[in-house]
Amino acid sequence: MLDWLDYRKQLLGRIGEIGKLSPDTVAGYQTLSRAAQKTGKLDAKTRELIALAVAVTTRCDGCITVHTGEALKHGASHEEIAEALGVAIALNAGAALVYSARVMDAVSAHEAGS
Repeated sequence: MLDWLDYRKQLLGRIGEIGKLSPDTVAGYQTLSRAAQKTGKLDAKTRELIALAVAVTTRCDGCITVHTGEALKHGASHEEIAEALGVAIALNAGAALVYSARVMDAVSAHEAGS
């Protein structure tokens, strides 16, 4: 497993380097991130739990380390985090099932076109 705290530190350093080389890219990302926090409809803990579930589905280690820290900071319990991850697991399984159906559709199309 990763040393998540060291990884976060290294990652943020590299993102700082990207910011120096391509400031508009990082500024654009920061604008999107701030906009998602300004809606006022979801509390910070709920947003972070959603972020963790999305981090799992997009396989983003950087997102995992950043949003784990933020979720804990906003009072998320281990049980709440596990429940959010359960949603991500179910969606990933669902997506695999949907894409399996697409494969079977492709099989039918290829057989009909042969």
